[in-house]
Amino acid sequence: MKSRAAWLLLLVAVPLWAAVPAPQDVKAAWRSSDTTLLDRHGETIASVRVDMAGRRTAWVALDDISPTVGRAVLQAEDQRFMEHGGIDFQAIGKAAWDNLFGAVGTRTRGASTITMQLAGLLDPKLAPRSAGRTWARKWDQALAARELEAGWSKRQILEAYLNLASYRGELQGIGAAARGLFGKAPSGLDAGEAAILASLLRAPTAAPALVARRACALARELDPRADCAAIEWEVDAAFARAAPPPSAPVAATTGTTPQLARRLGGGPGSVVRSTLDAGLQRFAAAALRRRLAELAERNVGDGAVVVIDNASGEVLAYVANGGAGEVDGVTALRQAGSTLKPFLYELALERGQLTAASLLDDTPVDIPTVGGLYVPQNYDHQYRDAASVRTSLAGSLNVPAVRTLMLAGLERFHERLRQLGITSLTEAPEFYGWSLALGSGDVSLLELANAYRTLANGGLHDGVTFVPRAAAAKRRVLDARASFIVADILSDRAARSTTFGLSNELATGFWSAVKTGTSKDMRDNWCVGFSDRYTVGVWVGNFDGRSMWDVSGVSGAAPLWRDVTDYLHRDRPSRAPAAPPGLVRQAVRFVPAVEPERAEWFVRGTETAVVELLAPAKRTPRIAYPAADSVIALDPDIPAPLQRMTFRAYGGAGLRWELDGNDAGPADGTATWAPQPGKHELKLVGSDGRAVAAAPFEVRGAVGLDQPASTFSTSSGGSADKSSGSGVNSGESER
Repeated sequence: MKSRAAWLLLLVAVPLWAAVPAPQDVKAAWRSSDTTLLDRHGETIASVRVDMAGRRTAWVALDDISPTVGRAVLQAEDQRFMEHGGIDFQAIGKAAWDNLFGAVGTRTRGASTITMQLAGLLDPKLAPRSAGRTWARKWDQALAARELEAGWSKRQILEAYLNLASYRGELQGIGAAARGLFGKAPSGLDAGEAAILASLLRAPTAAPALVARRACALARELDPRADCAAIEWEVDAAFARAAPPPSAPVAATTGTTPQLARRLGGGPGSVVRSTLDAGLQRFAAAALRRRLAELAERNVGDGAVVVIDNASGEVLAYVANGGAGEVDGVTALRQAGSTLKPFLYELALERGQLTAASLLDDTPVDIPTVGGLYVPQNYDHQYRDAASVRTSLAGSLNVPAVRTLMLAGLERFHERLRQLGITSLTEAPEFYGWSLALGSGDVSLLELANAYRTLANGGLHDGVTFVPRAAAAKRRVLDARASFIVADILSDRAARSTTFGLSNELATGFWSAVKTGTSKDMRDNWCVGFSDRYTVGVWVGNFDGRSMWDVSGVSGAAPLWRDVTDYLHRDRPSRAPAAPPGLVRQAVRFVPAVEPERAEWFVRGTETAVVELLAPAKRTPRIAYPAADSVIALDPDIPAPLQRMTFRAYGGAGLRWELDGNDAGPADGTATWAPQPGKHELKLVGSDGRAVAAAPFEVRGAVGLDQPASTFSTSSGGSADKSSGSGVNSGESER
């Protein structure tokens, strides 16, 4: 009685707790660790976790918590909760007596009531510290508890306590604890689960065996028939279920990630309305999961999809990750592959350097660079001698694309890509070199898709949006006429058939323009295209950079692009755009007939009825290999007799090779030579002995003892080049 009287006197003498929050203020300040994404119609798309400091759900009302939880918590923590006014004097006296006269080494129960514990949860200064609870801190808690009891009801105190308490690891609040440990809502918790939760309040980090013992004892206090074996099993299962994921999880049904939520401005506990379409989002996510399952045997594990409304720039679908983890595949930077070619040809058409009927040189080329030779090759390692711009772009030929970049200008093309919103190309143009024509730069799916949307809009460009906005003014980046011609080429299944065949996943049942791309070593696979209303971008690959196995644009990303595009136009087909002013359509034929006669689009003033390819005899002869000033390195790992250089000429009929002043055979076929260290000069000479082309080069390395001094051989067919050059092949895997 003396102890209780002393407490009462002290409580009367000390000023009241100055900052007593109202129950509604505490509830309003609570934030779920998730943000809720709504679609354009107000439908919930997903709840995505954005706060990784703890797992919290929305505030749970006491009426939505199973009554078994309240009974278990009161039994474990504060049996006189409904009777005291925030301070349990009987418990304080017993705790003081046990601490003074209890057995040495015996851990006694504290005297903190639920109200005192709530005060510690509301004010960090009142929370227990790792050094242990002190009477001074309990005193402060007691003062705060008295004030809480004066302004809060018992139900409000218990509700706040259950919501603010930590239960296990990162689980904060009864909602997160119920779902994280037992996979159910708080309203569905049974007596055994309630006993486990109540036992965790005292020691959230306790070992499973200790929690099971405490929960068993508590359950039997409430019901002697409690099944302890079942409780022990449930503790093990709950702890396994509650293990935090290694990273922010992806919403499985929608493919959304925390990055998307943050992009939309969503913080913890927020509700954000977006431009996304929930039905389309779910369809795209499901289609991506199916596609990745089909490609799993080809070592493909990740993918992403984005859909943009052409007119408004509103993002309608944003499936950031079809695999696992927190990587956002829509914004991740990956090598572009052949997806940049349409913008290169548009630039050349816009500048009047080419027409869609212009014939491009499709013969081998070796380009000297600072780092060595750049040797672009077509995917099938075949060359067509000459191919029109339409065939080169639709069939994704590599050598004509590189030659077009050399014509249009590397700096100019680099700047054009930047104008299209591809901000990731931050290095100087020389860093990417001529391989930029084949997509050596890193881009994001979102920026790439929006660049294609610029083509769809006739060259008018603006940014995308994830939230509703007023119509934005667009600026012209591409020429409307050149954009139309490029879109027409990308929609031309006949022109595409030379590489892809007539029947493939790119051939929709309505008007669409589309391009595929595959990066070096098959690390990235793209399919980006547009209809009259939508632009759809798809990427598949592996976020960790592993190569795919035998996956091209048509076999990898294209089927998914087709599924999404078909879904978008399931009720309304896409219509071909009208030609802008300044274009004419005219029949054109080729002499010789390297391509069939056809009707072609021309910018007015550039039209022609005949495109004639110069006969080989009329072409300026040149040395295709080796390139002038190149350096050839002998490979010490290859036997010397097997190392051969192959001389290749363009327009070499009637000419002969001359190496270092010695005749090396006719130039109309191929000539091979056993390379010798030193500086050399290769010439093409006519019947009069005069040189019409020359290429100085150097061979470096040691010659084996069995290497002959000089060996030439000629043939009319091709032969493998066994020499080791310092050049770098394009690595482009487009198909």
